[in-house]
Amino acid sequence: MARQMECERLHKALYDCHRRVPAGTGRETACRHLNRALAECMVAVVCPHESEAVRSLCSSGGTKLKRSQCQDAQLALSVCLSSHQQE
Repeated sequence: MARQMECERLHKALYDCHRRVPAGTGRETACRHLNRALAECMVAVVCPHESEAVRSLCSSGGTKLKRSQCQDAQLALSVCLSSHQQE
């Protein structure tokens, strides 16, 4: 529930950014961080375990094993997100 409230707050901030900044590259630059944060928040709400695994396993380089685990976590996240898409 707290994560959903955070996503709602980010959505409002992104909406406000789009209202304040004229369309174009200026808006893209000004609102980029909010857009990314909202996307990451929504992914974390829909696939919390997979999202956390990617965040922790892919946050830095590492051993061959860690890179392999990162790829597995990314695949699991992709499958989770795909299962939530509407056709």
